[in-house]
Amino acid sequence: MVLHASPARWSLALLAGTALASPAFAQATEPAAPPVAQGQPAATPDSDSSEIVITAQKREENLQDVPISVQAIGTRRLDQLNISNFEDYSKQLPSVSFQSAGPGSAIVYMRGIATGGDGNHSGSQPSVGTYLDEQPVTTIGGTLDVHIYDIARIESLAGPQGTLYGASSQAGTIRIITNKPELGVTSGRVDAEVNRTWHGDFGGSLEGMINLPVSDNMALRAVGFAERNAGFIDNVAASRTYISDDGDITVDNDEFVEKDINSVRTFGGRAALKIDLDENWTVTPTVMHQNQKSSGVFFYDPDLPGLSAERFADDRGRDKWTQAALTVEGKIANFDLTYSGAYLDRKANGFTDYTDYTDAYEAYYIDASGVGLIDYQRYLDNNGNNINPQQFIDGSNHYRKMSHEVRLASPADKPLRAIVGAYFSRTKNNIFQDYIVPGLADDLSVDTRPGTIWLTKQKREDKDYALFGEVSFDVTPQFTITGGGRLFKFDNSLFGFAGFGSDNPGGFSSGVGRCIVANGQAANSPTASGAIVVTGSLPGTPCTNVGNLVDGKLVPRRSKGDGFTHRLNAQYKFTDDVMVYATWSRGFRPGGINRQPVAPAYDPDYLTNYELGWKTSFGPVRWNGAIYRQRWEGFQFSFLGENSLTVIQNGRDAIVKGIETDLNYTVGGLTLNAAAAYTDAKTKGNICNFSLGNEDCSGLDSRGRRDFVVTPDGSRLPVTPRFKGSATARYAWLLGPGRAHVQGSVSYQGSAAADIRRNAGSFSSPIDPNSVLGRVKSSTLVDLFAGFDWAKYNVELFATNLFDEKTELTRAVACSICTNTRVYIGRPRTIGLRFGTKF
Repeated sequence: MVLHASPARWSLALLAGTALASPAFAQATEPAAPPVAQGQPAATPDSDSSEIVITAQKREENLQDVPISVQAIGTRRLDQLNISNFEDYSKQLPSVSFQSAGPGSAIVYMRGIATGGDGNHSGSQPSVGTYLDEQPVTTIGGTLDVHIYDIARIESLAGPQGTLYGASSQAGTIRIITNKPELGVTSGRVDAEVNRTWHGDFGGSLEGMINLPVSDNMALRAVGFAERNAGFIDNVAASRTYISDDGDITVDNDEFVEKDINSVRTFGGRAALKIDLDENWTVTPTVMHQNQKSSGVFFYDPDLPGLSAERFADDRGRDKWTQAALTVEGKIANFDLTYSGAYLDRKANGFTDYTDYTDAYEAYYIDASGVGLIDYQRYLDNNGNNINPQQFIDGSNHYRKMSHEVRLASPADKPLRAIVGAYFSRTKNNIFQDYIVPGLADDLSVDTRPGTIWLTKQKREDKDYALFGEVSFDVTPQFTITGGGRLFKFDNSLFGFAGFGSDNPGGFSSGVGRCIVANGQAANSPTASGAIVVTGSLPGTPCTNVGNLVDGKLVPRRSKGDGFTHRLNAQYKFTDDVMVYATWSRGFRPGGINRQPVAPAYDPDYLTNYELGWKTSFGPVRWNGAIYRQRWEGFQFSFLGENSLTVIQNGRDAIVKGIETDLNYTVGGLTLNAAAAYTDAKTKGNICNFSLGNEDCSGLDSRGRRDFVVTPDGSRLPVTPRFKGSATARYAWLLGPGRAHVQGSVSYQGSAAADIRRNAGSFSSPIDPNSVLGRVKSSTLVDLFAGFDWAKYNVELFATNLFDEKTELTRAVACSICTNTRVYIGRPRTIGLRFGTKF
């Protein structure tokens, strides 16, 4: 039996479903209140201009003039929808789908470009880039879940953004733009919330902002926040028995039984200093820190009653990060020069109960040989006594990302306009996973690490270099053409150790047995000669099995490459309010190294996009949309291979076709917003077990094993549903001393497959992972809001997920042969009160 079934981070198909990027979701705003009688307090809520200015093309432009599919959610609408995190705003972006195993772990996809499984720390780079202001904050282990408060807007750019944004923007880019300091202005706000989650307990938040002038040419803007989200998953009583000829071992989880185990606490702050050096040059240093602590798990077991799971440890996690950034803007002659640089330090760690793995292999060995896990793999202490074989994972990822970009832009009001620039980034990740079996004998543990049955300790480094540029030319006042390109180079490496110790029964096949010996071969290779090379290995590891030996020195495995991506665009304005455009663009994702020592490196994959779009305004109605066809060439996909190690290989191609649209209407105090996307994403060509293999997957490998079809031609890609949509209605009116409002919103996503594979077994014994996982079910969420705004104060009562829908975000298993499905869900019904003040 081939041990391939979906990883916990991979067979996940998530709530924010489709991959159709709703084009310009122009945020409709409430009109200004009519004059009030003398002496009556005026309602002065924040307001967004009806003309939405974005910087998606690295210039300030009216959203309706930008010939790409971009959705923008501005400050006021973020407040109206009470958005505070990624899961909140992704509901409003029909282009976006994602996988998630808990806070800070969301893997984002756009327009159906998803195969699942991209969240492994030594896996593929993301296909969607994430930016905080001008600086990229994209990391492999999950999208940075930036707390949303005092944010100017969120921009969602759909389709390849490879020209201006590069490697990790193959399928799209999400940009979080903060409010900047204002010179000569003293202002601030404080907001507080208390809420109650059904099936759980109380939560709440406290947030504040202040803008202070420091001098005539300098201003400071600072933000602080603290939030607690209540838990709603219960850990229920359970026991396990592991059989052995020397006496069975029974364990229970009585000391860990608890209700509402999955609470999340988030706190942090942000500060920016704006310095006008003169009328042409501005310097803006910023720093943001966020610390998120979570406990418990964010899934339930569908075989148990209610929202419950069986856990044999206190699961916990922490995601702490700090970003320091600098933006310099100025003019050279009449050209705009911009430099943006940043350094991100992110430490994510956690402790996880891995009993599901132990249970799966107990059942597997009993079925295969009649011998339990204890006897088969020798779970003994130093005295030769049987011990409890349950495993626990102590893991961490330490990301450090440095980026620099400099660009020069010609005047925006000329018929010929250009942007040219250069970019460099380097991302390092120290990877650590300690699989612990308490009391395990020293000689069964990883060398020099008593109690560790498996160790992953590796260093990963990803470097990106690029030169880019775009030129636009107004052929006529109505007709504009744009051409752009990006020359790129990548250099990615992986180095370290993953596996069992030398004396463990599995150590010869996976672990020390694959460490590099003196002639550069793996220790278990028939051609190996000489002793295992230890000098130069990472501290705390017995040797190196992910690396190469060059001139007697251990060096990382590397994946290098270069290439060119392009964007060609034509737009035509029939009137100032009606524009159509056509785009041919291309994006890429670098290749990389597998941490499975015997797995080959994987190649870059490319996405080619053909798109027709429109942007229109007819009085109070704004209607935008796009139709597209994309070809995803040799796409990278991940799966759990031998010993539950993630393996990345290139598939064949996929064809994604879709349509997306949004509609906005404003009259009087009524505002209506709607956005929807339909995605048809299917594979083209059979995906074979042996990487590309023959077209019909009929070949043999070096050991004579027969290839087989993993995914047949025409299979739908996972994660993204066919349809996703949202709608919001808001009505505001003058009432007494201020302004009242009511608002309702509904968001829907269809069902989706959880795994791209249809056979994770073998030619003779096929196993469909989706038969174990099931499909991620469709869901409909309804949110209601009602509130009142005075001149300086506001209060609002809200109910989210009003009908307490069990919203499935992900379906997953814990290991390659695990069959205990985990269902990750969104927050149940939550009712709360929010109030604030401004000055």
